[in-house]
Amino acid sequence: MAKQVMLKFVDVEKQMPQKRPPDLRARDFDEIYSEYADAKAKEQSSRCSQCGVPYCQSHCPLHNNIPDWLRLTAEGRLQEAYEISQATNTFPEICGRICPQDRLCEGNCVIEQSGHGTVTIGAVEKYITDTAWENGWVKPAAPATERPESVGIIGAGPGGLAAADALRRAGVQVTVYDRYDRAGGLMTYGIPGFKLEKDVVMRRIDQLEQGGVEFVLNCTVGEDLSFDAIRGKHDAVLIATGVYKTRALEAPGVGAGGIVRAIDYLTASNRKSFGDDVPEYDSGELNAEGKRVIVVGGGDTAMDCVRTAIRQGATSVKCLYRRDRANMPGSQREVQNAEEEGVEFVWLSAPVGFIGDTVSSVIIQKMRLGLPDATGRQMPEVIEGADYTEAADLVVQALGFEPEDLPTLWGEPALEVTRWGTIKADYRSHQTSLPGVFAVGDIVRGASLVVWAIRDGREAADSILTYLAQPAQVAAE
Repeated sequence: MAKQVMLKFVDVEKQMPQKRPPDLRARDFDEIYSEYADAKAKEQSSRCSQCGVPYCQSHCPLHNNIPDWLRLTAEGRLQEAYEISQATNTFPEICGRICPQDRLCEGNCVIEQSGHGTVTIGAVEKYITDTAWENGWVKPAAPATERPESVGIIGAGPGGLAAADALRRAGVQVTVYDRYDRAGGLMTYGIPGFKLEKDVVMRRIDQLEQGGVEFVLNCTVGEDLSFDAIRGKHDAVLIATGVYKTRALEAPGVGAGGIVRAIDYLTASNRKSFGDDVPEYDSGELNAEGKRVIVVGGGDTAMDCVRTAIRQGATSVKCLYRRDRANMPGSQREVQNAEEEGVEFVWLSAPVGFIGDTVSSVIIQKMRLGLPDATGRQMPEVIEGADYTEAADLVVQALGFEPEDLPTLWGEPALEVTRWGTIKADYRSHQTSLPGVFAVGDIVRGASLVVWAIRDGREAADSILTYLAQPAQVAAE
C-alpha cells in the first residue's frame, strides 16, 4: 500500500520560508524571503488536506489547480507540478511573490479555518517555478504553425504580456507597444525589488522575445504613434495600458516642493536599481535619504513606498491612513513587514494642510470611524479640535490610481468608457465598443491585482482567437 504523503497538517506546523532579519533586509532591495529547500517544500505541501471543494482554488482569480500541484510537490514530482501550475498561470513565480495570498488562496484555506495554519501556497508556487527555471523546464513559445494574423497590444504590463504569450503559442504574430524603455509595466517600475527582484521580470520578457513577441518600447500611443495606425496595422488590438493617473491630495499647500507622487517615487528607485541615470533621485527630489518621510495612503502602493523609504535611509517613516488597521486595503503581511523594518503607522489620520514652499510639516486631522457607507465600510469622521502638526521633508501621495482619458488622448471618441473613465468592455469577451478592439486589466477594472490582469489577458487571448477565426465580413461588422 502506498504511503500517505498528504493530510499532515495535524502533525506538521505551518512554516514560512525564513525572512532575513529586519536590520539586514532594510539595507538593500533584495527579496526578504529565502527560498524553500526541497525537503521543506515537500513537507509544507504535504500539509494540504486535499479538499473535495478546494476553496483556495475557487478564491484564486486564475482558479489555479493548487491541491494538485501541492500533492505533486509533496511526492517530489516537481516538473509535473510546474506543468500543472503554468497551465492556468502565465507567471506563477511572479504571483507566488506578489499576490496577497492572505486575502486570496491562503486566506480561504480550509485548514486555516480549522485553526491549523494555512498551507504556504504562495511560497511553494514560487519554489516550483524557480526550480523550473533552474532546470530549463520553462520554454519560450514554439507554435507548431505560424498564422498570418497579427495582434497589437498596447501596454506591456501583466495583462498585455499574458495575452501576448497565449497568442504567440497559438501562432499569431504579436507586437507589444509600451511607453517605457523596458517592458513589464508596474512589475518593472512600480513594485520594488524586495518584493519582486527585477531579473525575475526581465527573464520573462526575454522568454517572450525568444518566442517571437515583438516589443516597440518608448512608444506613447497618441504621440509617437496614433491609435488609428495601430488598428490599421493589426487584425485585432488589445488595450492593456493599466492606470497611471495619480489620485491627488486636495489641501492647502499641496503644491509645495517635496510633495511627490508614488509612481514617480517608486519609478525613480527602481530605475536606480537598474543602474540608470536618474537626476531626480541624485538631486534628492525623489530620494528619502536623511529625510523625515510621510506616506499618505493604506494600499499596497503605500506599503511599497514606506518600505522603499526605509531602504533609502530615511530618518523616520510614517504612514497616514484615515481608517484603522482592520479596514485598510493593503496586505496585512506587508504591514507587518513594514513595522518590523521601522515604519510607524498613524491610523485614523489624514493630512489637511502643508506648511512651507518646500514642505517642512504636515497638518494632520484625527479621525474616528462612523456609520458604514454603501460598501459596508465604516466612514471616517473628523474629530473636531484634534488637529496637530508633524514635521516632514518628503511627502509621498499613495492614494491610488485612476484611468487616463484615452478617448481624448488617442483621438478616438467612439471608444466608450464608464462613468469612472475606465474602458467599457464585455466582462466575458473583453470586447470594447470598437470592432476588433479588446481591453483588459486595470484600464477596465480600475486599480487591481496583477493576478486579475493575468486572468483577463488569458481570457482576452481566447476571445481574440475566436474573433480572428470569423469570416472577414463578420469580423468587419
